[in-house]
Amino acid sequence: MEEKNDLEIIKELLETKQYTSLRQKMADMNEADVASCMEELEEKDLMKIFRILPKDMAADVFSYLEVDSQQYIITAMSERDAASIIDNLMADDATDLLEEMPANIVKRILANAKAETRRDINHLLRYPEDSAGSIMTVEYVDLKESMTVADAVSRIRQRGVDSETINICYVIDANRKLVGTVALRYLLISPEDAIIGEIMHENVIYINTLMDQEEVTRQFQKYDFTAMPVVDNEERLVGIITVDDIVDIMEEEATEDMEKMAAIIPSDKPYLRTTVFETWKQRMPWLLLLMVSATLTGSIITKFEDALSKMAILVAYLPMLMDTGGNAGGQASVTIIRGLSLGEIEYKDVIKVIWKEARVAILCGVTLAVANFAKLMLLDQIPVPVAIVVCLTLVCAVIIAKFIGCTLPVLAKRIGFDPAVMASPFITTIVDVISLLVYFAIATSVLGL
Repeated sequence: MEEKNDLEIIKELLETKQYTSLRQKMADMNEADVASCMEELEEKDLMKIFRILPKDMAADVFSYLEVDSQQYIITAMSERDAASIIDNLMADDATDLLEEMPANIVKRILANAKAETRRDINHLLRYPEDSAGSIMTVEYVDLKESMTVADAVSRIRQRGVDSETINICYVIDANRKLVGTVALRYLLISPEDAIIGEIMHENVIYINTLMDQEEVTRQFQKYDFTAMPVVDNEERLVGIITVDDIVDIMEEEATEDMEKMAAIIPSDKPYLRTTVFETWKQRMPWLLLLMVSATLTGSIITKFEDALSKMAILVAYLPMLMDTGGNAGGQASVTIIRGLSLGEIEYKDVIKVIWKEARVAILCGVTLAVANFAKLMLLDQIPVPVAIVVCLTLVCAVIIAKFIGCTLPVLAKRIGFDPAVMASPFITTIVDVISLLVYFAIATSVLGL
């Protein structure tokens, strides 16, 4: 007999109203797994499950839920109970939730929350969206450099329960300026009367509150840390960012880039939770723009209608030339956009990028032209001059496409636009227009049309 999974067991216990067994079942599960199961339930059961959860794990489960589910639960609760949940969330998670909720509801919830919670949330809300300050948490353990190890351990015991992490503690001076770090394991093996300032690690890597979250991600990737301190412009410690936040940012940024590269206005909602109208609004602007720009290709074909009527066979190879150029440009743009997002490519590298892509384009173009010439001669059996026109255009289209595909994203980044906007659909439209002009120019010269 096939064993039931956690979700099936939870649904069965819920339907049969075995609430005591349900509570015990969820208490034995990981908080993230409970949240995953809750996301599969209907809204009417979501609140019921949440109320059955053991109180000591409710806030943790809540933090793993999708924003829509969190908002549903919060709005369904009394203001006092909602404030209790907010009080038990990490400040950065609570801030993310409240930013998505109507202002009147937020005001009522914060009015019932602890003064400390209100202070922490208001502190985080001051920073620009997508900056390090907006994603940091203020729950961390700081130590004075004048403390002894015994004093430090005592402080960790007091503050550690409510802190995001205690593996690394941050050392500050009398003015709260960050001066060092000390790992918990060093505290445990050091003499109790040792001074923190003498055993701390002084070479601290830190992040400024105004640093963009993409750059924060690159810092984590570079140094391979699980947490990094965040300081203000005067190098005073104001918070920390942990690797779990970075994982969320990486997913968010990757999704946003993919949507922009597909000519879709980014959305912060999951696909199945986005309405048809919202999806229409995300896709329609770019589709309209691309449709209008694509009419240029029609205009060019109309302009050379007389030439095409004399050599109708040229029309048969238009789709191949345009598709190949678009694909070549797309390859280059995706590679460059990825390099820009990882910090591997900067504006100063544009000449190196063009030189490399030029050589790649020539190799790709010549290879494709040779293969296509053989196909045209052996299978299509068209006149040699026509085959030459098609193959020369193919080489030119690939070179042009690679050039446009590698330069547009870099230039977009330079002037402050997101490079992902200059991805396949936009580049393909430009390449199509130029490829057509080149095609007809070569055809006119070689065939005398």
